[in-house]
Order: sequence, then structure tokens, then C-alpha cells
Amino acid sequence: MAMFSVVLPGRPCLTEAVPIQPDPNTPPTNFAFTFPAAPRFSHIVVFLLPGVTLPPDVAAAVYIQFPTQQQQPEFRFLGAIGNEKPSAIFKVSLPGSLKTMTEAEQENEMMDEGADAIDPNVTITLGIAIESTQVVREKLATLQQPSTGLELVKRAGQSSMTTKVLAQRIIGNAFNFLASFAASDPRAQGEEVISLKSFRDWWAKFERRIEADPGFLEREAS
Repeated sequence: MAMFSVVLPGRPCLTEAVPIQPDPNTPPTNFAFTFPAAPRFSHIVVFLLPGVTLPPDVAAAVYIQFPTQQQQPEFRFLGAIGNEKPSAIFKVSLPGSLKTMTEAEQENEMMDEGADAIDPNVTITLGIAIESTQVVREKLATLQQPSTGLELVKRAGQSSMTTKVLAQRIIGNAFNFLASFAASDPRAQGEEVISLKSFRDWWAKFERRIEADPGFLEREAS
């Protein structure tokens, strides 16, 4: 069953991750999405599909692997999603600098994906690993901007991040659209399912609205 979706601006949403399963007798805990680097993009949206709930005390850590001259390029930790925050928007730079952007820089460049041409044969791998919240918390602490990932421990009095609110509104928009297409799952009593076609229809509609009115999400009520 698909658990995650990846969205790149101007492209169809990705839902078919390749499970990396060293032991065939245990459920996979690592997944990989592979996609071309072209056309250029500067943001990646990752979220749990509707109806997916992770086990307690774990989160989904998100990593990215850029093509380099190294024989085996390293994966870079971007952040995480989880049950408390099922979606996140990550700022990336292609193909050179991997500097973490500040929140203000992310907001200013959210809709500016750049037009520079890049090698159409280059591919990028996005990895998702189910890890304990403690491990993810330690990795988030090493990022220059912890707000780029899941806020597993919220400090007292800390205000919500703009990117977090934006991600919540995107997933909320998807949920409101897809809820009317939910149907009973004949294989699991009391459960509901949504077809991937409905999800793709939502994404096409969402893209059209973003193109016509890029600021509509910012005006929606929290």
C-alpha cells in the first residue's frame, strides 16, 4: 500500500515509492522515489497519503541524494514528517549549493522555481526512512534551521512556522477535496479508501488554481 506522496512543482504527484527491504520477512522501513532533475525545481513537498498513520514513537525521515562525481553520493537529511505533522515543504538548491535557506528566503522563493537549463539525464533520489522520533529529533537539532522538518518537540511559546502552516493548508485542501470521493474498503471493515485517480484530479485542480492565484493559500483561514 502506498504511504507517501512527493510533489514537485509543475509535475504529476509521485505515489509509487520503491520499498528497500533487506529482510523479506519484515515490513519495509525504507522507501525511495527517483525522478529526473529537469525541469529545475527548488521545493519538494512530501506528505503522508490520506488514511496512512505511522506506528507510535516513529517519524518518516526525508533524505535527498544529488548526483555528484562520487561513486556513491551521500544522502542529505532534509527533515521529517509524522502523524502530528503529515506534510512538509523542503527548500533545495540544484545542482550545486545545498545551503539550508532561512524561513524568509523560503517564503520569498516559494513560487520562483528558476529557469536555468540542467542536464535532462540527471536523476535525483528522495529517500524516506521510518525512524524513531528520538533519532529524528537528534538529526533535526543538527540542521541550521530545524523548522524545515517536523517539530517533534515544540518549545513553550514558540510560534508556528510559516512553512508549516502552508504545508498544513495544502494537505487540508487535498483532504477537503478527496473526502467526497472516499469509498468503503471491501477488504477492511470500517475503513475507507480513495483512488489514485481522485488524488491526481485534485493535484491537477490545485496546480491550475496556484497558477491563476498563487497567494490563495496565504489568505485561507488558519
